[in-house]
Amino acid sequence: MLHDQRFYVAVAFVLFFVFFGRKIWRVVASGLDSRAAQVRRDLDEAGALRREAEKMLEDATRSREEAIADAKTLIENSRREAAMIADAAQRKAEQVLQQRERLAHDRIAASRRAAIQDVKEVASQAAVTAVRSLMSQDVARNDSLAQNLLDQGLDALPDALNRHDGKTAKRH
Repeated sequence: MLHDQRFYVAVAFVLFFVFFGRKIWRVVASGLDSRAAQVRRDLDEAGALRREAEKMLEDATRSREEAIADAKTLIENSRREAAMIADAAQRKAEQVLQQRERLAHDRIAASRRAAIQDVKEVASQAAVTAVRSLMSQDVARNDSLAQNLLDQGLDALPDALNRHDGKTAKRH
C-alpha cells in the first residue's frame, strides 16, 4: 500500500482538498451562486418580456378588432351612401327621361299643328285656285254676276280685315 502510487495520489488529493478545499469551495460556490443569480435575473427578465409580449399581443388583438369594427362600420356607411347616390341618380334619370318625353310630345304636337296648318293652307290655296278658275269662267259669261261679286267683296272687306288683324294680334 505505501508503494502504490494510487495511495499517494489519493492522500495528495485529500490533503489538497483539506488545505485548499474551503478556498476552492468558496470560489466554486460563489461562481455557482453568481451563475444562479444570473439565471434568476435572466428568468425574471424573460418573464417580464413575456408579460410585455402578452400585453402587446392583447393590445394588438384589441386594435385589430377595433380596426375590423371600424372597417365594417365604414363599409356599411359606404354601402348606404352608395345606395342613396344610386337612388338619387335613378330619380334624376327618371326626371330627365320625363322631361325629354314631354319635350318630344311638345315637338310632336308642334309638328302636328304645323302639318295641319300646312294642309289647311294648301287646301285653301287649292280651293281659291279652283274658285278663281270657276269664277273667271262664270264671270266672263255674265257681267252682272261679276258686278254683284265685286260689290259683295267690297262690302265684306272691312270685316275680313278686322278678323285678320285680330288673329295676327293673338299670335304675337
